[in-house]
Amino acid sequence: MNDDYYDNLQRVNPGYGRPRFSKTEIRDILISILVLSVAFTILYRSGSILEFFERKTDFSPYIGLFLMCLVLVVVSFMFHEFGHKFVAQSYGMWSEFRMWPAGLVLTLVTSMIGFLFASPGAVMIAGSMNAEKNGKISIAGPAVNMVLCAIGIIGWLLTNGSDFVIFFYLLTSLNAMLAVFNLIPIPPLDGSKILAWNKVIWGVAIGIAAAEFILMRFVLPVPYYYI
Repeated sequence: MNDDYYDNLQRVNPGYGRPRFSKTEIRDILISILVLSVAFTILYRSGSILEFFERKTDFSPYIGLFLMCLVLVVVSFMFHEFGHKFVAQSYGMWSEFRMWPAGLVLTLVTSMIGFLFASPGAVMIAGSMNAEKNGKISIAGPAVNMVLCAIGIIGWLLTNGSDFVIFFYLLTSLNAMLAVFNLIPIPPLDGSKILAWNKVIWGVAIGIAAAEFILMRFVLPVPYYYI
């Protein structure tokens, strides 16, 4: 391609090839993070996790629980979406996160009845797309979750026997479930787009995600905070 092509592309899509956020997107991200953090706090408001904060903090256990949920939401949900966003932007596409108000309400309602259907929104993408680009953009999100799950597993093993294990346990659990769920090959989930692009890569990805989930669920030792 000649230089004029890239000059025109940069005028059409400012920030071509670089991470870029609009004011609307930042607003939607902040609202989604807040709602998801509240929803997880509600979900964990009873049981051993809240009891841990009651034993370990001098202030309200709900504050400690909320702050931990806030960090988990940012690194697990938002980094998943940023994976999609940044890869799409590297192709010169318009790519921004948009919250889904009805989904945020659904997220809060389900958290109150004992399970969480987290649907805060999604990354919207516009530009020249083909199966390969779509597959690479789609796998970026679950790949982030698989890496975070691996970090969580290592942290869980290294910190079990200390108070820090609760964070790594939840990081592992949340990202293991996110990776497996998003790799299911049913539209509009990421797995359907990855499978359409490259069956081998999808198979490797779902194999890694499933192995991490099995480790988390059946192999790793009981977290210290349960004892």
